[in-house]
Amino acid sequence: MSAIGELLDGGVRLAVPLVLASAGELVSERAGVLNLSVEAMMLTGAFAGAIGAHTSGSAGVGVLCALIAGLLVAVLQAVLSVTLRADQIVTGIAANALALGATTYGSRLYFTGVRTVPGFDRLEIPVLHDIPVIGPALFGQTLLGYLGIAVAIGLALLFGHRTGLGLAVTAIGADPVTADRSGLPVRLIRYAVVLLAGLTAGLAGAHLALADVHAFTDNLTAGAGYLAVVAVIAGRWKAWPTILACLLFGIAQALQFAAPSFGWHLPTAVLVMSPYLLAVLAVSGLVGASRAPAALTRPFLREAKA
Repeated sequence: MSAIGELLDGGVRLAVPLVLASAGELVSERAGVLNLSVEAMMLTGAFAGAIGAHTSGSAGVGVLCALIAGLLVAVLQAVLSVTLRADQIVTGIAANALALGATTYGSRLYFTGVRTVPGFDRLEIPVLHDIPVIGPALFGQTLLGYLGIAVAIGLALLFGHRTGLGLAVTAIGADPVTADRSGLPVRLIRYAVVLLAGLTAGLAGAHLALADVHAFTDNLTAGAGYLAVVAVIAGRWKAWPTILACLLFGIAQALQFAAPSFGWHLPTAVLVMSPYLLAVLAVSGLVGASRAPAALTRPFLREAKA
């Protein structure tokens, strides 16, 4: 495999969980709910997925456990941000801190001495996998990787700006009071999109644990949830630019392993922090101006009828 092919292969593999997590987060933010707790959803999903796979001996059971764990965190986020109208940024950071502490403690209880857990191996598609450069990257994923890509593309099409669901979500994110007057169930839809974000983030966590490393380690996500949120901002709250941002972050992460193939001998610290440097540039506005949904982070309070 060429150096470029190796970089692209690693970049796509590392981008898949980001694409998954950002897909659900994009829909949620377009409805006005910011989930900084995506990191917590991914981390608990990875932890629960690893426990489920190790206990049952089945990677499929692990994925189911990851989905349930991500959903539980999302329920907490939805209750706090939609029902109780708590500050979405504060609740997200608190959830991340709680998840990090709980999973770190749990990993030392359950995974001490456990090297690997059942997971998903690569599933190479004949002929297509042999396409130069892009073949291994696009057609050498695991079954979970293919599922993740399909889910992300499906959500992009389902919640596009020209679909009924997409228009409803966008209207709520722009002006929930007017949307409520028009008959849209604002709270119900906001609950639904937060739970959707929990499911996609849980699946992303399962990919990290069961498809990438076949194990669980302390702080396995290492900020991937934050990168998913930044990808939505960098993508200007549009599906395809968000997916592209995730791919760029994935390639930046893959540079840690592919740089020697290019003859680059950069300090390890520079390579490790490169995706986060890109994230800083993305949110600083240097990659172009963007306009967030007008009601993003703003709690919805129904106006009293006259």
